[in-house]
Amino acid sequence: MSKDNNTAPERRRLYMAGGLCALGAGLGLAKYLTSRPQPPSGNPLPVEFGDLPPGKLRTVDWNGRTVWILRRSADDLASLAGYESELIDPASEHSLQPAACRNPHRSLRPELFVAIGQCTHQGCPPALRSGAGNRGEFLCPCHTSKFDLAGRVFRMGPAPANLVIPEYQLEGDSRVVIGAT
Repeated sequence: MSKDNNTAPERRRLYMAGGLCALGAGLGLAKYLTSRPQPPSGNPLPVEFGDLPPGKLRTVDWNGRTVWILRRSADDLASLAGYESELIDPASEHSLQPAACRNPHRSLRPELFVAIGQCTHQGCPPALRSGAGNRGEFLCPCHTSKFDLAGRVFRMGPAPANLVIPEYQLEGDSRVVIGAT
């Protein structure tokens, strides 16, 4: 037998192995692209917030998930700038949120913040507290991930992403409908 005859089966095996690897990679990519998490949606839940004073947080249950409604004060909004280098995704380019909330305050109306109240690390419930220089923040007590009052995550903790913003709509000046598109 010549050396050339022995290489033909080896080449076929290499081509088949390469083809299977490419197929596997393609299937993996397809699964990733079709299974990327989306902002949660579900049965719409109207919530009145007209009586919520600035700086206060209201917690509601929506489809088994904790949702926060925070009325931010003018000082809270002013405190959202100046520390972008400390954040993982300061412009919220990789965050789960409605397109209309892709702005510096991550909301439909600057003073009203609506978010899923679960840390993006392991789903623990962060708590609202005063941070450095009386800047408000959400702190996850389990693993110390910190989020600013726009739900943007700081680099210092294990949480990999900003808080999730659900689909919602505003009805008038004092009602939000969570889950409405």
